[in-house]
Amino acid sequence: MDRLDIADLTTLLRECAGEGEGVDLDGDVLDTLFVDLGYDSLAVLQTTGRIERDYGISLDEEAIDDAETPRQYLDLVNRAIDARTLVTSPAA
Repeated sequence: MDRLDIADLTTLLRECAGEGEGVDLDGDVLDTLFVDLGYDSLAVLQTTGRIERDYGISLDEEAIDDAETPRQYLDLVNRAIDARTLVTSPAA
C-alpha cells in the first residue's frame, strides 16, 4: 500500500516550492508549522496538486487549510490514500 512519509513530503516541498534559507527540512519537522518552515498556503497548494496527481487522490481544500504541520498534512494525505485503496481493492 502506498503511504506518504515525511521524507517523501519534504522532497515534494523542495521540488514544488523550494527550501528557505536557514530551514533544515532534514530535521524533526513533523510538528513544526508550515509557516515556520517557510511555506505559505500557495506552496502547500502546489505540493497538494502534485500529490493528488501522483497518488490519484482528491484532498478537501478546507482540510488542507486546517493542516498546519507536516504531521497533520501527512495524516490527511494518508487517510485519502487509504480510502482510495479500500475503494479500488477487489472484494475478497
